[in-house]
Amino acid sequence: QLQASGGGLVQAGGSLRLSCAASGFTFDGYAIGWFRRAPGKEREGVSCISSSGGATYYADFVKGRFTISSDNTKNTVYLQMNSLKSEDTAVYYCAADYRGRCSRYTSHYYNGMDFWGKGTLVTVSS
Repeated sequence: QLQASGGGLVQAGGSLRLSCAASGFTFDGYAIGWFRRAPGKEREGVSCISSSGGATYYADFVKGRFTISSDNTKNTVYLQMNSLKSEDTAVYYCAADYRGRCSRYTSHYYNGMDFWGKGTLVTVSS
């Protein structure tokens, strides 16, 4: 299972760090993606990190503001979110892709991700 945490209420311009922790399996070999769904909008990909950590991907709307990283010793992937904007308000989810190369993320085949965690709500006040 995956569990996203770290969401909350923050003012525009502020920062949050989301965590995605796994239980029952290790992240070894899995790519981990972050996704979000804002009210009334479709789910969208935010970022992804390959199983080796050597490749990272970001949606254009978060480039330069968000950073994805992994700590395999803690079986956790992080999403550092800086310079938050009101349009970043959404429920954020993490998901695992056993293929390890973020292929499902980059091809926008989000339903092909293997495991999804419960989301964490991020609210950015303007």
